[in-house]
Amino acid sequence: MGGGGHGHSTTYKGVTMHHPKRWHTITGKGLCAIMWFWVMYRAKQDGPVVLGWRHPWEGHDEHGHGDHH
Repeated sequence: MGGGGHGHSTTYKGVTMHHPKRWHTITGKGLCAIMWFWVMYRAKQDGPVVLGWRHPWEGHDEHGHGDHH
């Protein structure tokens, strides 16, 4: 597995690992942050339902179906 490529690389036990470019690292960290913000937002919204603390149909005070009895 020859490493005749461009840029910096590290070879360990015959395997050459090429270092990522700066924009790859920055883009990866940005997408990782977006993913974790989304996970935390959904945990805040759906956490009690996922953990079994309440049912999905509980806790909705508004009934927007037009049924005014």
